[in-house]
Amino acid sequence: MADRIKITQIRSAIGRPAKHGRIIRSLGIKRMHHTVEHDNTPVIMGQVEKVSHLVKVEEV
Repeated sequence: MADRIKITQIRSAIGRPAKHGRIIRSLGIKRMHHTVEHDNTPVIMGQVEKVSHLVKVEEV
């Protein structure tokens, strides 16, 4: 398992529950096709699972 992951938003959070938008913001994603890097921790992976239909995850 990689130590770091890249998370890219590929679908809009508009029309989704407000919680999904808050999770996207807490990950540091600001707009569509924006990519951020995070450590691969259980907290981050839990957030990614909640919005997995909106983001793409890659190991770095």
